[in-house]
Formats: sequence, structure tokens, C-alpha cells
Amino acid sequence: MIFDYETMRLIWWGLLGALLIGFAITDGFDMGVAILLPFLGKNDTERRVIINSIGSVWEGNQVWFITAGGALFAAWPVAYAVAFSGFYFALLLTLFALFLRPIGFDYRSKLPSQKWRNNWDIALFTGGFVPALIFGVAFGNLLQGVPFHFDNDMRIFYTGSFWALLNPFALAAGLLSLSMLIMHGAVYLQLKTEGDINRRCKKVVTVSAITALAIFAVAGIWVANIDGYQITTEVLPNAPSNPLAKIVSKAPGLWLDNYAHYPVLWAIPALAFVAGAITIVLSKIERPGLAFITSSLTLTSIILTAGVSMFPFLMPSSSAVNSSLTVWDASSSLTTLKIMLWATVIFLPIVLVYTTWVFRILRGKVTSEHIHQNDHTVF
Repeated sequence: MIFDYETMRLIWWGLLGALLIGFAITDGFDMGVAILLPFLGKNDTERRVIINSIGSVWEGNQVWFITAGGALFAAWPVAYAVAFSGFYFALLLTLFALFLRPIGFDYRSKLPSQKWRNNWDIALFTGGFVPALIFGVAFGNLLQGVPFHFDNDMRIFYTGSFWALLNPFALAAGLLSLSMLIMHGAVYLQLKTEGDINRRCKKVVTVSAITALAIFAVAGIWVANIDGYQITTEVLPNAPSNPLAKIVSKAPGLWLDNYAHYPVLWAIPALAFVAGAITIVLSKIERPGLAFITSSLTLTSIILTAGVSMFPFLMPSSSAVNSSLTVWDASSSLTTLKIMLWATVIFLPIVLVYTTWVFRILRGKVTSEHIHQNDHTVF
């Protein structure tokens, strides 16, 4: 398997996107379920049913998140360094929120006290809500540019603040992330439950899907009016990585430039609206299995829309546009990318097969009768 530097960079851009999409589809639904836990579970038994619907899969789903972080670190080390410098406190907050998930699942039912269980339900809600919001906020800030620059020695300087990340557009992106993951979680919960919980899920799917598509439409109009980025010098896709060896311009509407050059790309955001609408219909007619597929397509299309709009930029700089990181100047060496690709070719299919096997084994519904019959095994 022999690829040149340009091809390897494109492959790893695609693989990073695939890992993020895999994380959104798998870990996204259990975050959505956790967010819905205090609202759809009207009593302790119903909440235990909801928790058990994801209790056996949430941990494996996080493999996608860890793998995406590892891929960013190894394939795009400069982007990883800038991201963890600029978004340090946001990522730390996300990490602390994620800490609540394993202890919440493990300790919730250790005591019969209702107050004890309610507190852990809030912890599980927080462990789903905070990451879902922050991931969206992060994407919103990427589209606006992140205030960082390099000096002549390639040292990174971040000049922003945590509170500056919470700007209107980024918060709108955060609400989009929340609503689409709630939709995805509600579809999964409808697939795994029956009775009252199942009926409540259908209403949530409708409301959250409409909300997500409405915010997505508004964000699209918003993006057309905020500053986008464009490389104005010759692109050298096979050259060594050097973020300062280019000139970048910034102007409103440039994030739509790729769509102007390749109109077929409009099919990606269009698919989000079509798949979202079909998800609502399938949920209403009690076809949650198919609805889960269309919900996954909705998430995929929304994430791809952002990725395609920004290409080839990975992390634009709002304070020093020429320091912006792109696919062509922020990657590891060609040798590193090739070694990583071989590792991915070997191990990614194993992860996919294992994930498919787990979901096939655990494809049955979770019921209150199951909770009472197996009381010693539930959360």
C-alpha cells in the first residue's frame, strides 16, 4: 500500500471525520439517553429501565472518543496541541463530567435511598449534557476561528479565554449538538423500551428533531454571513508541515466556497433535512430500528456539512490568519501516517465487528419485568 503525502493527508482527514461520526452515533445516543433520564423516567423502575438500556454498551461506545483523540494526537499533532491549549478548561470540564458516568452507573443502586438515587440521576444527566453541549460549542468556535498564533520558533500562543468560547454562534452550535443527540437518544430508547417510556420517546423524537433541523437551518444562514477562510497562495500538498508557509484571507461567506465549486456537496446538508424528517415519521409509525438508521444519517450529514465547509482547514486562527492549521500543513510525517494507516486497517475492522456483535447480542428490549426478575444485576 503506497500513497504519496497528499493522499495520506486526505485519508487521515477522512479517518478523523469517520471517528468523530462514529463517536457521535454510538456514544451520542447514550449521552442523549442520559440527558433524558430525569424527564422520561417518572419513577425509580422506569429510570432503571432507561439506565439499563445503555448500561451494557456505553463503556464500549467511548472507544470511539478515545480513538479519535489518539488519531488527532498522532496524525495531527500541531492541531492537537493548539486544541488542548485553546480549549483546555472546556475539555477539562468535559472530562470531569465524563467522570460522573462510570461512578453513576456503578453506584446508583448501591443504596435504596431515593435521594441517593436521584442525586446519581442528576450526575448521569450532567455526564451526558455537558459533553454534548461543549462538543457543539467547540465546533462553533472552530467555524469562527480560534485566537492563537505561532512565533518564529513555532511556539503556540493562545490569546482567548474560556468565557469568550461561549459566544452566540458557538452556543447555537451547542444547542444543535444537544438537540440532535437528544433525538438520537430518544430513538434508541424507543427501540429498547415499551409502554409509557416508549410513547414518551416518540414525542421527544419529534420535538428534538424539529429543533435540531431548525437550528441547523439558522446556523447555515449564519455561516453564510460570518468570516470564512481561504488559502490565497499556492498549496503544496506534498510539502513538509509548516503552518506559517502560506497566506490566508478571511471574508464573509468563504465557508460556502467549496459548495460553489462543487454543487454536488449541497446533497450533504440536504440529506440532514430529509433524514431528520424521515426519522420523525418512522418514530411515529413505530419503526424505531429504521429510525435509528435515519437518525444516524442526520448526525452524519450535520457533521459532514461542517467538515466539508471548513476543508482544508482544521483549526483556523482568528487572531493571525496565516497561522491557521490545514490538512496540508499540520500533519505528522509521511512515515508516521503510513504506519498508523496499517494499524487502522488491522484494528478498526476488529472494533467494528465487536461493536456490531455487542449490539446484536443486546438487541432485545429492556422491560420493568426484566428489572424485577434480575434485580441483582441492574444498575
